[in-house]
Formats: sequence, structure tokens, C-alpha cells
Amino acid sequence: MNRETNFENTSVLIVGGAGFVGSNLVKLILSKTTNVNITVVDNLMSAEKFNLPDDKRVTFMEGSIAHDEILKTLEDKFDYIFHLATYHGNQSSIHDPIADHDNNTLTTLKLFDKIKYFRKIKKVVYSSAGCSVAEKTFNEATATKEQEFTSIKHDSPYSISKIIGEFYSVYYFGQHQLPTVRARFQNVYGPGEVLGAGKWRGTPATVWRNVTPTFVYKAIKGIDLPLENEGVASRDFIFVEDICRGLMACALNGKPGDVYNIASGKDTTISNWAQLIVKLSGSTSKVELLPKRTWDNSGKRFGSTDKSQNELGFKAETDIEEGLKRTIDWTQTNLETIERTMKKHEANLKVLN
Repeated sequence: MNRETNFENTSVLIVGGAGFVGSNLVKLILSKTTNVNITVVDNLMSAEKFNLPDDKRVTFMEGSIAHDEILKTLEDKFDYIFHLATYHGNQSSIHDPIADHDNNTLTTLKLFDKIKYFRKIKKVVYSSAGCSVAEKTFNEATATKEQEFTSIKHDSPYSISKIIGEFYSVYYFGQHQLPTVRARFQNVYGPGEVLGAGKWRGTPATVWRNVTPTFVYKAIKGIDLPLENEGVASRDFIFVEDICRGLMACALNGKPGDVYNIASGKDTTISNWAQLIVKLSGSTSKVELLPKRTWDNSGKRFGSTDKSQNELGFKAETDIEEGLKRTIDWTQTNLETIERTMKKHEANLKVLN
């Protein structure tokens, strides 16, 4: 099949573009494109504006895409739209399901309804989550393919919101021919994920975000690494630059109405992940074995890569050792900024303790 290769002479909207994945996507597009205009919309709920590069090709709008005053500014000028806004993540959504709805489900519905009659759009890429469709098992994992069904039982409002977003993606494609493509993320890690980024969201997960930045920071500081369920669960860890290349491939070559895993195709146990981080960072940290989190039934999983490789030409390129080394180096270089961001929430954490 003929494949598009770049974003030259295009206008791009990235909703949630100041976040971890969004800001990396902005930087990657800029690095590979000379003539492009990128508009970023982000309410900085779980992001920091300093993530974005100072580049005249980037326009930043602070606010939620669910707010009417933001939606009113959107014109039919975008070639590609990436919808990456989310209420980060499972534990925050369990703590406040209404906020999850406002920042996950409602953002998707209002964005799609606003742009349903836009005719310049070539592709709208919606960021979904592999956990929403993966089998809930602690037995040996098998690759999760791009099936179009899911269990009615979910571990968190976040997971529910992500699959509802897929329902709306399919609906707006079928009803209004909005050229949506669903990208199912796996467990993303890499430079640019700032602990404590954004506003307080009610739980320590505001600071201790995903497993990788938490483990890397604690390893650098010589703090023991917490392994829930003794680290037996496994995840498909994929480097952020690979995720961004996968998103770009979905935009350029994805089939409207379809869905693709953006995955490495391999699973690594949390225990092995922690040990590798300790080794690569030269840390004195030990692991702390903790019981299973009551809400978390997503044991072992990884995504199939067959469809995205065959139809998009996408394959993850960064092996986990290289990716972790780059993440550790970035964290060490930006430690002062990270700790300053974490400190914003110090009073709230003390109240919880």
C-alpha cells in the first residue's frame, strides 16, 4: 500500500499536547517537519506548560477541550487531530469518577461533535488503552489482538472512559464519516514524564504517576521500590518515541474507523522491570513486596503487533535497556525540575499521611 511519510504543509491539533505523550509528539513532529502549524489545547490538569518547546510553529491554548469557549475557537483548518487528553489515570479515576467523566468521556464527545462537519480533516487519532480490552488474567499472557469487544467488568472509570471513547469514535465515523482511528496504547515510558505534573487530583498517584518514573526516581534516590502483588504482573512497556511514531503512523496511514495496537509485543514482569532499573541506575534500592491492590485485576498482558506492522508499517524500535538508560539519564538531568514539581503537592500528601 502507498504510505504517507510526513506532515509537511499541514495544520495539526493536539488535544492534551502538553502532557507526557503529547509533548513528545509535538517535538517529534517538529523534528521531522519544516512547514507545519501545531495547535496544542491542554488544561494542564496532569501536565506542565514547560514540557512544550518554544517554537513559533506551536500555538498553545490553555483550557479543556470540553469547554465551549475553547471549542468555539476551533476552525475547519486542521489536517490531523490527535486526541490525547485524559484524566490520568486509574487511581485518580477511582477517587473521583465525575472528574474522570469530565476529562475523559465528555472531552471526547464534545470534541467529536464539534468537528463532525469539518471537511479538511484527513484523520482524527483517538488515544485508547490496551487495558480496556485485555484479558484479566494472572496466568501466562497471550497477545491481545485488536478485537472489537470487551468485558462489561472494568477495574476503573478510566478504563470505562477509554472504551466509551472508542464507541464514540466508531459512531462518529459511521454516522458522520469523521475519519477516526483508534490507537490502543500499552504502558508508555520515557523522558518527559514529570512526577507531580499538573494539579492535585486527590491521591498520591498525582505525584507517583506511572510505574516507570516512580521506580526511576526512587532508584536514583536510593529509596526502596514498591511492588504491588509482589511484582508478578506484567506489562507491554513501549518507549515514548515509539508511541509517538505509532500515533503518526495512525494519522498518516491508519484506516478510518479502524483500531491499531501501538505496542512492543513483549511483556515484562514488574519485578524484572524494577530489578533492571536498579541495575541500570547503579542504585542501592531494594524492592518492597506489597499485597495486590484490591481494584487491580489486570495481571499479565501485552499487545499483538501484527496488524500495526502489516497495515501501518509501524514497529517499535527501542529495546527496553536503551529506553530505560535514556529515561534514567533524562531524570538525573532534570531532577531539580522534577522535585520542584513534586513539591507543589507536599502539603496535600502530608494531609493524607
